[in-house]
Amino acid sequence: MRLVFAGTPEFAAVALRRLGVAGHQIVLVLTQPDRPAGRGMRLQESPVKRLAMSLGVPVCQPRSLRLDARFPEDAAAARQAMAGARADAMVVAAYGLILPQWVLDAMAQPGPHGGAALGCLNIHASLLPRWRGAAPIHRAIEAGDRETGVCIMQMDVGLDTGCVLLQESITIEHEGVQADTSGTLHDRLARLGGELIVRALAQAQAADGALPAQAQDIEGVCYAEKVSKAQARIDWTAGAPQLERRIRAFNPHPGAWTTLGADVIKVWRARLVSATLPQGAPPGTVVAVGAAGIAVACGAGALQLLELQRAGGKRLEAADFLRGQALAVGLRLGQDNDA
Repeated sequence: MRLVFAGTPEFAAVALRRLGVAGHQIVLVLTQPDRPAGRGMRLQESPVKRLAMSLGVPVCQPRSLRLDARFPEDAAAARQAMAGARADAMVVAAYGLILPQWVLDAMAQPGPHGGAALGCLNIHASLLPRWRGAAPIHRAIEAGDRETGVCIMQMDVGLDTGCVLLQESITIEHEGVQADTSGTLHDRLARLGGELIVRALAQAQAADGALPAQAQDIEGVCYAEKVSKAQARIDWTAGAPQLERRIRAFNPHPGAWTTLGADVIKVWRARLVSATLPQGAPPGTVVAVGAAGIAVACGAGALQLLELQRAGGKRLEAADFLRGQALAVGLRLGQDNDA
């Protein structure tokens, strides 16, 4: 099939690579403009752009796809590029821009070979209608969901509201050394997304575009709000199980954090403390310090912090962190309100 692909991060690059391996012809890639990143804030190309360029695929980077918004010239250039691509379908994965009606209409036209129009197919990392929106992987772990998955969805003008064409679930691990972070879950879902979109396109080809479409339930809708640095601040008044999930949910991005005086400390790994805690320790109080970790009282229960990072430093196991940071029982974390 001749495909337009729209995506930006590594999650999308995995699907793009898988589509190429499956023999599909990627005729155009849409991805977000280069952004400043890293300590030097140099312009960085997206993972999808880097892959597309290595494959020799034309790349278009509009700042917007709306013809009536701030960058109409970008949208017009994208429309011209899509018209020239003469694609059978458009595959979208974590693109980062909303597709306006003109894009949906353009891809609803029959392809260059006269087959049925497949339109715009989205690879979404949740079991819709749960976790529509920008951060479904983070929110599934944070909420303690026992399973998630990938949906291949027929896109419409709503936010992840289209009919589901294909879906598959996986288990989220919450216990022990195999407990999922957003990083590990992302990688598993990215691989699954690549497999499912290839399967969906194969089924569509076999059925001349007639894939069974299941309307989403009107009940059980959740919105996965984009995660901000402020939301990743550890609120020690919350219960320890909730905070343990949040630390995993925000690993590797943006990283759960707290303060020690004026210093910002990121917490990358923690586990629940089963031992009896000192009575009356306010949330955020260090209640035990040792090579195994730093135990901190929460609103209910306590967490043992296992891997930490000072601003500008490396991620360290608790024992190594303590060699360069004096932490005594009774100190309170999170008392400085300024990050």
